[in-house]
Order: sequence, then C-alpha cells, then structure tokens
Amino acid sequence: MKQIFVDVLGKPFGIVLFQLFDATQFTIYLSLIAFVGGGIIGLLVTAGRIAPSKSLRAVSTAYTWLFQSVPLLMLLFLLGLGMPRLFEINVDPWVAASLSLTLYTSAYLSEVWRGALAAIPAGQSEGGKALGLTTPQIVLLIIVPQAFRLAIAPTVGFLVQIIKGTSLAYIIGFHDLMSIGKRWANSPVPGTQPFVIYPMMAMIYFALCFPLSVWSRRLEKRLGSSSPKGGAKASA
Repeated sequence: MKQIFVDVLGKPFGIVLFQLFDATQFTIYLSLIAFVGGGIIGLLVTAGRIAPSKSLRAVSTAYTWLFQSVPLLMLLFLLGLGMPRLFEINVDPWVAASLSLTLYTSAYLSEVWRGALAAIPAGQSEGGKALGLTTPQIVLLIIVPQAFRLAIAPTVGFLVQIIKGTSLAYIIGFHDLMSIGKRWANSPVPGTQPFVIYPMMAMIYFALCFPLSVWSRRLEKRLGSSSPKGGAKASA
C-alpha cells in the first residue's frame, strides 16, 4: 500500500500521506474507546443524578462538575505525565489517553442525557402513575424513549468533539494523526513544511468530523420537528 502512494504521488508526499492515513486509524480507535467507555460511565452517572438518594445525586453531580471543569489537556498531563513521575510507574500512552478522554466524555454525555430526561414534562410521569405503573416502568417505558429522541442528536454531535480532542494526546506520546503530522512538519525534509503538512491534516480531520456534524444536524431536525407536528395533530 505504501508503495502505491509513492508511485502515484512520489516522494516525500506519498510517504507522508500514507503515514498520515495510517496514523488516522489510531485517532479513530481512541475516539471509539472514549465514546463507548464515556457512554457507559455517563449512563451510570446519569442514573445517579436522578436517583432518589441525595448522597448519590451529590456524588454524581460532583463527578460531572469536576471533569467538566478540568480541561482535557490538564487531564492528559496529570494521567500521562504527572502520575508516572509522581508514583514512579510506567503509564502507557494508550491507557492515559483512553482514560483521560473517557472521563472527559462521560462528564459531558451525562449532562446531555440528564438534560434530556429533565426536558420530559412531569405530566408524563403523572400519567404513568395514573395507569398504575411502577417508577421503574415509568422510567423505562415512558421517560427513556422520549429522552432518547432528544439526546441522540447532541450525543452524535459530541462525537465530533471527541475526535478533535484526540489531537491533544500527542503531548503524552500517543501515536496518532497529530503526532505524525507534527513530526513531519518539524522535519528537515524538503516539501514537508508546516504550511504543507497542516492543511493535509486539517482535511483528514474534516473528513472525519464533517459527516458526523451533518448527521447530527439531520437527526436534530428530524427528531426535533416530529414533536411539534405530533403535538399539533393531537391538539387538533
């Protein structure tokens, strides 16, 4: 595959573009790990924020505020550089980057999902109680399906922020698109000046993020416009 790039584009552009594309897979892997891991933790935190227990709600709220307030760059420094030096241990860049982005993602997703649950009118729960449903049944059968429609578009949209956030992981030695791009941009090889390399990297990030942004807007438009129509028909 590398030879095909070299044959078509020549040197050094063929080698540079091949390595950028090859490193992009690690950007995608890290984004998926953060999204899935952050989603799982975010669900637990969201459940804690709507739980009957005051102490559980307080802990969940504090978790969200903490990791929303701490910049992602600081998390990467602390987990990727601070902990290894403080405790004299080796922390793999994959582990540090995955954990930092997962914590960052979980805090924001939990807030998105809590907001979607809070947006459901109280009358929905009261209607469920009038039908004799238990609280778990009301949440699972009435509240969650409606909240899912409200949360799906911003959740997909936040995946764009995760992808862009992975570009900071190079500071702890994570081998991704940004790391390889900066290495080439700082190299003395003719034709690999920053004004050549960085636009190539920007186009790759654009190719990753733009389809998700468009999908998020379409979901928001589709799911957001269905409720008013349904309400108009119901009131008619």
